[in-house]
Amino acid sequence: MSFCYRKTRIEDIDALFEVRSKTRENPISKERLAQMGITSISSANGFKGGELCGWVCLEQETIIGFCTGHIPTGEILVLALLPDFEGHGIGRTLLSRVVAELQKHSSNSVWLSADPNPAIRAHGFYRRLGWKATGNVLENGDEILEFYSSVKLDVIDS
Repeated sequence: MSFCYRKTRIEDIDALFEVRSKTRENPISKERLAQMGITSISSANGFKGGELCGWVCLEQETIIGFCTGHIPTGEILVLALLPDFEGHGIGRTLLSRVVAELQKHSSNSVWLSADPNPAIRAHGFYRRLGWKATGNVLENGDEILEFYSSVKLDVIDS
């Protein structure tokens, strides 16, 4: 398999919603995202306005994974990958590129919210990469993790 990484473009947004709806754990439909205030229009505005940064991974011309961050807060908003492409280092690469952008452009710590259940694959994934629980929990039960750079991510120049 040959993968290509590039920054997210406005024309990618529909494909991002498609990938997000097909993840193995925690898939969210476009309709459910819209109920949460996340739409194609709000996403496009976020990228155009410079609030959002992101990277996609493509196999041939098809987006198979993506990661998006929110520059004003330093939050990793989403890391999503199609199940057939798990285990190839794609998630780690996407995450590392967005973390590097947030570290460069945000004055805040880099953080994300995640399910605290150890049975969820993301639980171990983030911790292996240097993310640590802060002790803070959101209303939905997700815990807040901050990135600590003691673990070297594959930071690649954008």
